[in-house]
Amino acid sequence: MSKRKLNRRQQWRIAKIQQEREARARKREENLGHAEEVGDLGAEQTGLVIANYGTQVLVESSMDSELRQRCHVRANIDTLVTGDRVAWNPATGESTGGVGVVGARLPRHSELQRPDRYGDMKTVAANIDRILIVIAPYPEPFANAIDRYLVAAESTGIQPLLLLNKIDLIDDGNRDSLDELLAPYPGLGYRVLKLSTKTGEGLDGLLTTLAEGTSVFVGQSGVGKSSLINGLLPSADARTGALSQATGKGTHTTTAAELFHLPSGGDLIDSPGIREFGLWHMSEQELLEGYVEFRPFIGHCRFRDCRHQSEPGCAIQEAQERGDISERRMESYLHLRNSLENE
Repeated sequence: MSKRKLNRRQQWRIAKIQQEREARARKREENLGHAEEVGDLGAEQTGLVIANYGTQVLVESSMDSELRQRCHVRANIDTLVTGDRVAWNPATGESTGGVGVVGARLPRHSELQRPDRYGDMKTVAANIDRILIVIAPYPEPFANAIDRYLVAAESTGIQPLLLLNKIDLIDDGNRDSLDELLAPYPGLGYRVLKLSTKTGEGLDGLLTTLAEGTSVFVGQSGVGKSSLINGLLPSADARTGALSQATGKGTHTTTAAELFHLPSGGDLIDSPGIREFGLWHMSEQELLEGYVEFRPFIGHCRFRDCRHQSEPGCAIQEAQERGDISERRMESYLHLRNSLENE
């Protein structure tokens, strides 16, 4: 399909908008330069982006967690997201309106991405250490859905683990099926935590895990992610309001995720978009590599374009026949591959 041609007025309008953006960027850089000259910016230090307001970010000082400021971002910096580590200068005078300046983004060790409305991959959070895939007895969990999240997590290089929430709802009618569902995952290297926010059972184990680095929760609707997060962060709403007051500019709506410090240690990055993280725009090869037990056999099939179903000399099928790959996980892979093709 050929691209739609723009008429002369549309081309003029686009050019005008771009010129206005460039002019605003030049003006902002000039103002920042003036602030530096008059000494209204403090010494450069490192910080953490804890919220995103579109054109500005909220930065927390690495030296003093009580020091948080909205910041302009230098024009030559790639887009910042929650979780980014940055070099920044806090505002110390009035010429910037109390707004600091981010001068550089420090290297990321991980990125969580999703496609934007144009289909391009967009980073929504950075420097995450752990993805907790939340399931519950109800709605009934299925292996294909769990594997879908695990594969998506594997594609990011971020450690995934499973969290069975609402264990107070386990009874004689669903106990065996849940045990059977979760049984293969520890053998594949995936930890399984079990928790009830109602009774508190398993909470200490979860808090110990969360205290190590930065985590996110993902999972289908109805598994209790929101209740779990609200239970871990009872003051989240109050903190958001306090941050809005601290900026001196009224209430601001974050356009991306927000980072919270957990009272028991560790950080949690949360937003509705992250909670619904899934299998986005993944290639067939990435899907294949997302099944960890498949990896030793990838590239050893007789045929380069092997579909791993009925071809002779298929290393994946041979691994299944030997028991190195379970029938359930093989069926899961084929199901997800067909889903990708349909999508």
